[in-house]
Amino acid sequence: NFGPYATEVYQTPFPYEYRGWNSAAALAVLDDLFASEVPADRVAAIIIEPVLGEGGFVPAPREFLQGLRAVTEKHGIVLIVDEIQTGFGRTGKFFAIEHSGVEPDLMTVAKSLAAGFPLSGVVGKAEIMDAPAPGGLGGTYAGNPVACAAGLAVLDVMRDERLPERAARIGSVVEERMRSWANEHEIVGDVRVMGAMAGMELVRSRKTKEPADKETARVLSVAREKGLILLRSGVHHNVIRTLMPLTIPDEQLDEGLDILGAALSEVATAVPL
Repeated sequence: NFGPYATEVYQTPFPYEYRGWNSAAALAVLDDLFASEVPADRVAAIIIEPVLGEGGFVPAPREFLQGLRAVTEKHGIVLIVDEIQTGFGRTGKFFAIEHSGVEPDLMTVAKSLAAGFPLSGVVGKAEIMDAPAPGGLGGTYAGNPVACAAGLAVLDVMRDERLPERAARIGSVVEERMRSWANEHEIVGDVRVMGAMAGMELVRSRKTKEPADKETARVLSVAREKGLILLRSGVHHNVIRTLMPLTIPDEQLDEGLDILGAALSEVATAVPL
């Protein structure tokens, strides 16, 4: 357990349409929050993942992000986009926020930035980044030269090998497979793909959308027995997510998807409808 939590941090629903939260409803909650809990002029920043990561690989709709940007501009609130999972080509563009046409004020980056080396950063508009006095931002391990060199090399590879475009092609392959599985198996409730970030939500009933958490765990177990390691995510632990390297060979991608499909079929046929 973690705690105590920081005060004056407020959470509002993510626009998770499969679970009943569309863009308009999610934006309306912000208005209610400002009216009943915290005035907008007391809000320093709003932070959002353009694709919900551990929450189940849910892309925020374009109209929601544009609406959110309008809200922050109206009230003078800093918009911070968390691109730690989504950044550096993962979604088919260099940053996931580019799909929406929204320009954030600040952005957090890490993970793919240095291909495994410990490197993270905060980037943003000059008027914000230049505001702290010299030495006002930093850390004991900031600016490690080896990690920074790795980051520069990664940027070269991404440009030279056109990895964002590769992510889009990977996504097309994965989405085709996942949608074919959805046509075959009632257990597949929703498929969400943005480039090489893909999530497949499993349910016991498409009508009730009851999360199939145990069945999801079983798919992972069967896949592991067949030689494929997978992760699940989501509040109910019922989303199988794929986040393969952008450099994955086509044969290896097909092999992994074949195993996932076989594991899903094995579990789906055992689920009573």
